[in-house]
Amino acid sequence: MSDTVEDLLRRHAPQVLGALVRRYGHFDAAEDAVQEALLAAAGQWPSAGVPDNPRGWLIKVASRKLTDALRADDARRAREEKAVALGERLASGADRAPREDDTLSLLFLCCHPDLTPPAQVALTLRAVGGLTTAEIARAHLVPEATMAQRISRAKQKVRGVGFGCPDNWAERLPAVLQTLYLIFNEGYTATSGPSLQRRDLAAEAVRLTRAVHRLLPDHGEVTGLLALMLLTDARREARTGPHGDLVPLDEQDRDRWDKAEIEEGVALITHALSHGPAGPYQLRAAIAAVHDEAPSAEATDWREILGLYDVLVDLVPGPVERLNRAVAVAMVHGPQAGLAELDTLDVDLGHRLDAVRGHLLERAGSYDEARAAYESAAAQTMSLPEQRYLLGRAARIRP
Repeated sequence: MSDTVEDLLRRHAPQVLGALVRRYGHFDAAEDAVQEALLAAAGQWPSAGVPDNPRGWLIKVASRKLTDALRADDARRAREEKAVALGERLASGADRAPREDDTLSLLFLCCHPDLTPPAQVALTLRAVGGLTTAEIARAHLVPEATMAQRISRAKQKVRGVGFGCPDNWAERLPAVLQTLYLIFNEGYTATSGPSLQRRDLAAEAVRLTRAVHRLLPDHGEVTGLLALMLLTDARREARTGPHGDLVPLDEQDRDRWDKAEIEEGVALITHALSHGPAGPYQLRAAIAAVHDEAPSAEATDWREILGLYDVLVDLVPGPVERLNRAVAVAMVHGPQAGLAELDTLDVDLGHRLDAVRGHLLERAGSYDEARAAYESAAAQTMSLPEQRYLLGRAARIRP
């Protein structure tokens, strides 16, 4: 399947699912129908060509498959009648895509208050982000079977729930923002596969966050998240070399950074910080701004970054935040101080902990230990570019 067709399917999948849930309900059955339509498109489009209206084509095929599935279910005859009626109404113009994008409504549906926060995030990453269960499990540092159960229970709970953007934005907003952040992170640094980035996911996360920001332009954390995404995404082109190899931040060609995204992100976070107390996304955006505004890696104000991480860890004492703070500690107070911070982390961070440990050990001159840490990290990651980078670091260490 060509990259163009694959990109189209990824981009349209949540929009098609949103359209079906709006018309039919039955979240779980609708998702199955969308998956069947995507498989049909993957089989037909490369040879027959992409239709003029790919989203409309997918909606039409998925609607027919969902109608057939409901009709075949004798125990749900009432819903069959409704589905048939909707199918007849759709038949005259089913190949036309709906004028509105249902993805934002689907996003808030997945963050229904009857779901626990972990279930809200997991369901949204699956339905809106298009991530596999395995990818979501890795992002949350839990076993895949646990995540599959969580998603299945969430689907059952939202079955039959009314579709559309809710009035109680505030109640669902934390889960919405966390989900968008996770979708962006998976797009910016894919947890598995041959490519470092999944640009379609990152772009979709930015698009949806802009949509939420339009609805809530004065909300500090919404603004902070959008700023964080822009300031991070601005480095996208410099993160990989000619052959897709990972280029670390301190070695990137800053002339390749997107200046327009940096300017927009800095303006957003400056405005947000001047209009109220800073939340976690605003602090993360402020850290990204310090990196982006530094003319070189050597000129980066690591003391300011460490001060921001101190505040962030007070608000969100999570393992990832503490890991990142340890790097800042090492840059300000030396690698041994950073290694001491790593020793306080007693949670499973996957390959990230060993990757940071290898970097700090290398800076401290402990070359054999650094090589072992890099090799351990490479064995744990499922991202091929990260694996090549870590093995390359291990190979070129010399006392």
